[in-house]
Amino acid sequence: MTPPQLARRMSDIQPFHVMELLRRARELEAAGRDIIHMEVGEPDFPTPQPIIDAASRFIAGGDVHYTASLGQPRLREAISSFYRTQFNAEVPPERIIITAGASGALMLALAATTDPGDEWLLPDPGYPSNRHLVRAFEGVATSLPVDAATRYQPTPEQIDTAWGPRSRGLMVASPSNPTGTLLTGAELVALHRSTTAHGGLLLVDEIYQGLTYGVDSSTALAQAELAEANNVFVVNSFSKYFGMTGWRLGWMVAPQAYVREIEKLAQHFFISASTPAQHAALAAFEPATLEILEARRLEFGRRRDALVPALRELGFNIATEPQGAFYIYADVSALTSDSEQLARRLIEEAGVAATPGLDFGHHRPRQHLRIAYTTRSERLLEAVARMRTVL
Repeated sequence: MTPPQLARRMSDIQPFHVMELLRRARELEAAGRDIIHMEVGEPDFPTPQPIIDAASRFIAGGDVHYTASLGQPRLREAISSFYRTQFNAEVPPERIIITAGASGALMLALAATTDPGDEWLLPDPGYPSNRHLVRAFEGVATSLPVDAATRYQPTPEQIDTAWGPRSRGLMVASPSNPTGTLLTGAELVALHRSTTAHGGLLLVDEIYQGLTYGVDSSTALAQAELAEANNVFVVNSFSKYFGMTGWRLGWMVAPQAYVREIEKLAQHFFISASTPAQHAALAAFEPATLEILEARRLEFGRRRDALVPALRELGFNIATEPQGAFYIYADVSALTSDSEQLARRLIEEAGVAATPGLDFGHHRPRQHLRIAYTTRSERLLEAVARMRTVL
């Protein structure tokens, strides 16, 4: 067979290990094994019923056509209102762009700002798709090693040291994947001032916004300095907090000067985000939906509170407890020298699927596992019991 004639950029794109792990889990399940899923970052709760009902009513009406490339105006206004009522942040709807998931927002932001050879600084460990999307647009993803000493978040001093002549911007996440740590408002301002001093951009990933424990949920846009800046992009999603992973809907808040250029890209990349999904998402901000989501947030918190001490008893070193998202990033170096090998043993011998640190960067990945508490508490504790038989 003739090998495919791939673009050079494909040599830098690596598989998403967690999806490979999920495929193996599905194979074992098909063979009759009971697998406890702690690998994929997908809530186990269904989409809230008010959202499903809104979609059903809209589809039944038959008016399922393209929407504007920037998004359905009512949804952009609803998101603007959500920022105002929940976070006291003034975000004009004209700056809100509805996208095909948060990944679609990242693609648009990078396509609009990144020339071949431009460099983006990214915390390591961090969400793997970010660095691969940078590479897909022929940029350079430069890792900033972070650890528990800074709660796995970058510092202005790191930015100043790492910034080079081709640096374009800094990408951060709060809450973060895989560590579940947050940036405070003051820390975001400090990072923004550092990137601004170098003439760069700041992109803040807030797709786990709303899923916080023991601290209030917030947004970078609650900081007036960031909300009014001409170099700050904020990406969000309906997937995690709102429980709409399969609907593939997200949004981006862009500086006004970029909106028209991003609109042109959206016209060619996607035409528009899913029309039924956009109309369904209008119900995400209704009081009945928000009540459901708050109950789920509290349940995630209870799961975290049960799982962290149980894992510590097994020898997992959790130096920084997660304040958000639904992940625990655990140092397993006391148990193994290779977390990928341990992950394979856990799924094959114990029927427990967890993600090795290799997915999240180059900084001590083989010493870490990411564990998602996205299944019922009793199943999480059963997983711990199964792990004990392997460790």
